[in-house]
Amino acid sequence: MQFHHHGYVSGDPRIQPAAGVGINRPGGLPAEVDVLIVGSGPAGMLAAAQLSQFPDITTRIVERRDGRLAIGQADGIQARSVETFQAFGFAEEITAEAYRITEMAFWRPDPADSSRIIRSGRALDDESGISEFPHLIVNQARVLDYFARYMANSPTRMAPDYGFEFRSLEVDDDAEYPVTVTLQHTAGPDEGTERTVRAKYVVGADGARSKVRQSIGCTLAGDKANHAWGVMDVLAETDFPDIRTKCAIQSADGGSILLIPREGGHLFRMYVDLGVVPEDDNGAVRKTTVEEIIGKANEILQPYTLDVRHVAWHSVYEVGHRLTDRFDDVLPADLGTRTPRVFIAGDACHTHSAKAGQGMNVSMQDGFNLGWKLGHVLDGRSPESLLSTYSAERQVVAKNLIDFDKEWSTLMAKRPEEFENPSDLEDFYVSTAEFPAGFMTQYTPSILIAEPTHQDLATGFPVGKRFRSVPVRRVCDANTVHLGHLAQADGAWRIYVFADPAAAGTSSAVTDLADWLATAPESPLAAVPEGVDRSAWFDVKVIYQQPHTGIEIGAVPAVFKPQTGPFQLTDLAKVFGTNPGEDIFDQRGIDRSGVVVVVRPDQYVANVLPLTATAELAEFFAPLLPARRIAAVESP
Repeated sequence: MQFHHHGYVSGDPRIQPAAGVGINRPGGLPAEVDVLIVGSGPAGMLAAAQLSQFPDITTRIVERRDGRLAIGQADGIQARSVETFQAFGFAEEITAEAYRITEMAFWRPDPADSSRIIRSGRALDDESGISEFPHLIVNQARVLDYFARYMANSPTRMAPDYGFEFRSLEVDDDAEYPVTVTLQHTAGPDEGTERTVRAKYVVGADGARSKVRQSIGCTLAGDKANHAWGVMDVLAETDFPDIRTKCAIQSADGGSILLIPREGGHLFRMYVDLGVVPEDDNGAVRKTTVEEIIGKANEILQPYTLDVRHVAWHSVYEVGHRLTDRFDDVLPADLGTRTPRVFIAGDACHTHSAKAGQGMNVSMQDGFNLGWKLGHVLDGRSPESLLSTYSAERQVVAKNLIDFDKEWSTLMAKRPEEFENPSDLEDFYVSTAEFPAGFMTQYTPSILIAEPTHQDLATGFPVGKRFRSVPVRRVCDANTVHLGHLAQADGAWRIYVFADPAAAGTSSAVTDLADWLATAPESPLAAVPEGVDRSAWFDVKVIYQQPHTGIEIGAVPAVFKPQTGPFQLTDLAKVFGTNPGEDIFDQRGIDRSGVVVVVRPDQYVANVLPLTATAELAEFFAPLLPARRIAAVESP
């Protein structure tokens, strides 16, 4: 964490100075906003948290509840999400309070007595080391709390506006604030009355029954629900030995349980199989009582017993897999003729079972993908065409999620005798580990993702996939740090320059590239407006092949040591050497001739280039940056 560069900070450095719209922020909901987010669930809160870092953008998030969520439905936090939390500054805190999944146990009927269940196998949660981040279980409400704190500490001093329900919207593309939204007060002295807000953009993160989705003519299409599950968060006494281990439990009669230990050491969640839902059920299964769910759980767990002492929350849901064909208000016939004004995210555009632990995780990545793009367009950094990439990128991810979840939920609902191999469920869990961890997303070439022409130069950084971190040694203070963990959710592009073998400061491809970045009119850095810290738009780091002791920091080109803050202090923390025993060049298949790796603000690799490919680097950024260029901002 860096601070003091704006002056001495005596308090909590996570509280950023108020700036822009955060200075004297009005308490009430304004009549006009840049972005109106509907719904304070995971997708909406992450998008709001990202936009809270843009001081000159007025973003408001409305929620029909009258206050914070007390208990959340979702609880699974995949490693990709924890990686994202790192960028928002609370990964360590939430990990400390969460339950950490390290292993999964599998239980099935005893071959000698099918009325009993026995443990048939165990599987490590991340056997192949997909990520340095853990797989966590923590209440969704706490995730939202952390994002709310981040927003409150941001320059914009953002906070949710509770007690507003979305009613309808109208779009007039010719207006300065094209989207007119009608809201209704759901709490307080004005309860029941309506008011309107005009916005430049609207994000509907208002759940599976999204009214924003309905207002733009989108419908969820897919498989009809035909299987029901009871879910309960409980405190209980039990002789089941794996009560504090994630378990998939199958009984002889086909009933099954997915057991998820919860944070705090005592609470746990059970997804209890309620069976196939008849065609003429008409929702009757949803009236299943918690006592019936507990009874069914005891049947499945035999010979073990479950004595529930307290129910924190319970529900009944039917598994259905549904997806919208677009995530914005641009009709297929209008593609290329207008840019979107209204977006939907999270459960508003994709629904599935809860047992793969993907809903909250994928929803948050929807918000991350969209948040920085809205920020760049409204901040004048990028053209409106950037916003069309949101639906194109995220719709594919949601489709892949639903395909995966169909297979997993089908396996969970199978009777034991229906498996060709008794270990099929366990094998599927292990073989597909990278997908539920959140690391299989790979965006295809677009305005934001280059063709992988030079992928062989950095095989461990696949273009379109998230940037996978490796420890490096920071030169200025000799600290070992994870390179990827230094990327904050600040809306900046990352340009990682992996050096050739030459020593720092000597004539080399790195020094030539540094000179070009600092002085060339076509350099992306030349687009940064006067008076703005270059690091706010571009975070440029250099990683040399030598250990830190072999790098003279005074000889490192100045473009890797930018000046920052009102006192224009030199930032020495962007220069790195290799970490002994864990050389990043070897770990990520980086060519020793040197490589440039460009990473998007949401942590996905956008381009891999040789050090000499300045024309290609300029060509990549040209459509993403303002046409106006200024003189070189610094000299080498």
